Amino acid sequence: MGAEQKTLLHVGTLDLFMKQIGRVVEWNGEQIAVFRDSEDRLYALENRSPHPKGGPLAEGIVSGHYLYDPLYDWKIDLTTGQVQAPDTGQVKTYSVKIEDGNVWLGT
Repeated sequence: MGAEQKTLLHVGTLDLFMKQIGRVVEWNGEQIAVFRDSEDRLYALENRSPHPKGGPLAEGIVSGHYLYDPLYDWKIDLTTGQVQAPDTGQVKTYSVKIEDGNVWLGT
């Protein structure tokens, strides 16, 4: 079996992503929220809350490697997309690569 081929999407330079603030990028009709934490790590999630009523995640608050949903205050692990107890759910995550100051998403 061969390794799965990923498409890399260039989404800008690191300086375009402000610390602790989400930025939405679009690819093939999907909205992806990219977050930069206080230690300059980047994370990418589908820009849709796993809450049954949905809503955007890009306006959420980043603390450490967690995102707090702006509408429902659900705590989401940015590394896995897993919603933290007592709530449940999962958000689709994307890999992020920084190379020579450029930001790439694995789609």
